[in-house]
Order: sequence, then C-alpha cells, then structure tokens
Amino acid sequence: MSDDWDYLRRRRRFFEDPFKYIEEMFDEMMEDIERIFREFERAPPDTKELEKRGFKLYGPYVYGFRVTIGPDGKPVIEEFGNVRRVKGRPMITEEREPLVDVFESDDEVTVVCELPGVDKDKISVEVGEDKKTLIIRASDTNRKYYKEVNLPTEVDPESAKASYKNGILEVKLKKAKVEKKGFKVKIE
Repeated sequence: MSDDWDYLRRRRRFFEDPFKYIEEMFDEMMEDIERIFREFERAPPDTKELEKRGFKLYGPYVYGFRVTIGPDGKPVIEEFGNVRRVKGRPMITEEREPLVDVFESDDEVTVVCELPGVDKDKISVEVGEDKKTLIIRASDTNRKYYKEVNLPTEVDPESAKASYKNGILEVKLKKAKVEKKGFKVKIE
C-alpha cells in the first residue's frame, strides 16, 4: 500500500512542477553514483574479494585498429586487441589478437607479429594442415595472445625460422614448390 502512495505522491509532484521533479530525480541519481564510487574506492584491490561482494570484473580492455592500403590500392582495416564483435555485439575475450604484418617476396613469406610482455619460451607457432595458415599463441601470467594468420600462398613448414626480440616475433617461411601437373612431351 505504501508503494501506491509513493507512486501517487511522485506523480502529483510531476504534474505540479515537472522540471523540479526531473531535477530531484537527477539529484537522486547523482547521489547513487557518488555512493557507488565511494564504495568502489573503499573496496579492496583483491579481485576475489570484489567478486565476493558482487562486483563482476572485466578487463583489461585492449582495442585498436589500423588502416593500411592493400596491394589492390583499397584501404584495409585491421582490428586488434581482446574486444571482438560477435553477431554485431562487442565481446571481451581473455586472449588478445596481436597486430600482424605479412610480407611476401619471390621465394619467402615473412610474418611479423607484436607480442609485448611475453617471454620467448611462452610462444607457440604452428603451420596449419592446409600449409596456408600460421597459428600464433602466447601465454604469460598477465597476457595471452592468439592469432590465425592467412598466408598468401602455401609454405614449407620445415623451412620455418622464428626469432623474438623486444616483443616482436618474426617468422620466415619458404614458399612451397608447386609441382607441375603435367609434363612436356618432346617432339621428335
């Protein structure tokens, strides 16, 4: 019953002076926000304790993009970080997607990948079964990275050589030799 009276009182205040009513509601919201900030500042930095208090923690958020010009002269937009779009909605994942560049020469494909903050022994590089995909995984105490790189051509997995220095992984792969399907017949 008291809820009904509160509703009627609020409704009457709205019709008496709607601007004052909106101002009062705004003041109440600001008080709530300030109270939440005070509680958050007092909350211990231990994430487990925050979760016990009912806080749901996300993060860190890492998101970025770069725009380059592709070989066909059209702009290419590449996103990186741990925020991805799934069915049009942002989704935060534990693994970050690093920035990657792929360079192709006559006989070699070079992949350069940014993996800051990870030790060399925590990085895994694999060539996919199709020999046209490079899978990069890195996992350290604070950071996890994952990226599947589509290569421009088939490569020879046994020729792979990788180096890691100052947070930059460089993988060099020789192109696979294309076997000719037929053979030339010599005319006598």
